[in-house]
Amino acid sequence: MSESDRARGVTGEDEVVDLCRELIQIDTSNYGDHSGPGERKAAEYVAEKLAEVGLEPQIFESHPGRASTVARIEGEDPSRPALLIHGHTDVVPANAVDWTHHPFSGEIADGCVWGRGAVDMKDMDAMTLAVVRDRLRSGRKPPRDIVLAFLADEEAGGTYGAKHLVKNHPDLFEGVTEAISEVGGFSFTVSEERRLYLIQTAEKGMHWMKLTVAGTAGHGSMIHRDNAITELSEAVARLGRHTFPVRVTKTTRAFLDELGDALGTELDPEDMESTLARLGGIAKLIGATLHNTANPTQLGAGYKVNVIPGEATAHVDGRFLPGHEEEFLADLDRILGPKVRREDVHSDKALETSFDGALVAAMQSALIAEDPTAKAIPYMLSGGTDAKSFDDLGIRGFGFAPLKLPPELDFAGMFHGVDERVPVEGLRFGVRVLDRFIEAS
Repeated sequence: MSESDRARGVTGEDEVVDLCRELIQIDTSNYGDHSGPGERKAAEYVAEKLAEVGLEPQIFESHPGRASTVARIEGEDPSRPALLIHGHTDVVPANAVDWTHHPFSGEIADGCVWGRGAVDMKDMDAMTLAVVRDRLRSGRKPPRDIVLAFLADEEAGGTYGAKHLVKNHPDLFEGVTEAISEVGGFSFTVSEERRLYLIQTAEKGMHWMKLTVAGTAGHGSMIHRDNAITELSEAVARLGRHTFPVRVTKTTRAFLDELGDALGTELDPEDMESTLARLGGIAKLIGATLHNTANPTQLGAGYKVNVIPGEATAHVDGRFLPGHEEEFLADLDRILGPKVRREDVHSDKALETSFDGALVAAMQSALIAEDPTAKAIPYMLSGGTDAKSFDDLGIRGFGFAPLKLPPELDFAGMFHGVDERVPVEGLRFGVRVLDRFIEAS
């Protein structure tokens, strides 16, 4: 920011949209194999923005191009436990021909900032930068130390981002006890008198796995009873069509109770059809938190049309509820059968924390101050975040990236979807809420 900007009193609300656009314009596509452009340019961008307001950010590169940025803000009372605000700068790939506006343009249209990462999660990265820059420009220290972490590789499990830092640089997070990050704090409109803001207090664990079936290779013209493709296809079809039993965790039970209270009716998790029908655009996020899930995502076999291959493989995205990992793995093996070899490509734990304490109270008060109809409620994320890595350091994590959303926006569909976008006013709302939250925390 220039001296003239400072003189004119430019605020976090003023610059958050440009910060979000500029972050989106940095292609950080993560293909999971280092073939993408990497996050180094984004790490340098973030470091420059933090250095401009007097911080001393550090860049950590775990692999060429795979970089994360970390900085610490001294609080008014450094003896208090510190707060971590973390976000990832990588995004899933996007095919430009499928989009209304180019996914790396950061274009503003229809009141939204468009582009890959607009909600996952360069919006929160931008809001964090905007709030921090505003506070430091105006000399407003946070009540306690804040550690900022802008991380690589979250979209592939965090090996080259959060996990690398936790393993090799745990001192960066000295004294941190709590954290906030993505996929929480967004609104769900029940009526003109009530908006619920979903705070992520739990997330499913993961088993990304490779399935392999060995068969007998042979000529494609022969009768063949030991075809690896046939055996694997049947197993994958069984798994893909299987509905795992409903398992209601404490977080989901609390969510359904709160939502039912807001709707004036009791919601029955065993009656999925009618329950999800009441959830509108967030049904996709919530529906998968009532079951373990296993979705086939890739198939591979063979090299020529007239050759029966000796091996066939598939990849599956498996997610399990907190407390149900053993049940999930046992169900997998039963469904797949003895001829399928299952091995993990990446696995990580499930998380669940309680919806209480001073940090939760700070979230609630910050939301209500900007939206009098707001009520914060807990929910479980069907995916996973870098909170899993920081949990290894005993850091209690919440999803709190506050956005006030128009009721008609399919927010859940924005994640990894085509035409990802975030409302401009939602970003500005988020800056105001985060600023209040920091002050109250």
